[in-house]
Amino acid sequence: MTGTVLFDLFGVIARQQSEEGKDRLVKTAGVPAPAFWGAYWAYRPRYDSGQLTGATYWEHVLGTLPDATRTAALIEADIASWSAVDDEMVDLISELAASGRRIALLSNIPEELAVHYEAHHPWLKHFEFRAFSCRIGHAKPDPDAYLWCRKALGEDPARVLFVDDRRENIVAAEATGLRGHLFTGIAPLREALSAAP
Repeated sequence: MTGTVLFDLFGVIARQQSEEGKDRLVKTAGVPAPAFWGAYWAYRPRYDSGQLTGATYWEHVLGTLPDATRTAALIEADIASWSAVDDEMVDLISELAASGRRIALLSNIPEELAVHYEAHHPWLKHFEFRAFSCRIGHAKPDPDAYLWCRKALGEDPARVLFVDDRRENIVAAEATGLRGHLFTGIAPLREALSAAP
C-alpha cells in the first residue's frame, strides 16, 4: 500500500464552485460577468497565497474600493460558492484516518475560506497538517508548495501520493519527487490507494 496521502481540497473532497454561487457573486459584484471572472482569477493566486487580504483582493477585482458592507457581502458570497463537499469523499477521509493511514492536505485557499472550513468541517482534524496556501505563502503549482509539504512530512517523497483534480498540479508535484494521482472519481482513487508504491 502507498504511504502518506496528500490531498487537494477543492475538486477532490470539496466540490468546485457552484453555478448558483457564481451567479450570486456576479450579482453581488454588480459588474459584467466576463470582466468579473477575468479579474477574479487574475488576482486569485495572490489572494490564495496570502499576499492580498480579502478587502484588497476585492478592490483589485472591482477596480475600486468597495465599502465594508459590500466587501463583507462579496466575501460571504465567495465562501458560499465554494462551500459544498462530497460526502463520499469525506467518508473516505474518515475511513483512512480510522485505518491509521497518514493523510495531509494541500489546498489553494484564502484565509476567509480556510477559517470557514475549519469552523464548519470537523473532519479536517483527521489531517496531520493542513497546508493552506494562505498560511504557507505558496499556491499550487508553485514547486515551493510541494516542497513545504515534503519538509513537513519528513518522508521519502516516493512514498507520498498527491491527489488533485488538475493535471498541472499533478505534473508540478511529480517534478518535486511526489507520486501523483489525477482525481476523476472515488473508485479510481480507491484503486490507487490500494496499489503498491
